[in-house]
Parts: sequence; C-alpha cells; structure tokens
Amino acid sequence: MAYVIDDKCISCGACEGECPVNAIAEGDGQYVIDADACIECGACADVCPVDAPAQA
Repeated sequence: MAYVIDDKCISCGACEGECPVNAIAEGDGQYVIDADACIECGACADVCPVDAPAQA
C-alpha cells in the first residue's frame, strides 16, 4: 500500500527530496503523497523527524 502523510506533518520538506519518484509535494498546510506514483520504498518515512509518513 502507498504511503500517506498524516496530521503530524510539520511541513519541513525533508521527505520531498528523498522521494526517488517525486511523488511528494507541498499541499495545503502539509506535504502529500501521490498514491499512484508512490513505489512504497519508505525513504520518506526514514527521514521524517515526526514519523508522519506511514503505509496506508
């Protein structure tokens, strides 16, 4: 299942640069992951300081 970013997101942007398929973009108040583009690699979760990305 694709990763999603929950409400813990602090919009630091650490995850965006780590995504190898550019599936993460800045949304309204927090970052969002395009589920269709996500390859479920977990790179975003590995760098997030607040553990906001998680598998859906």
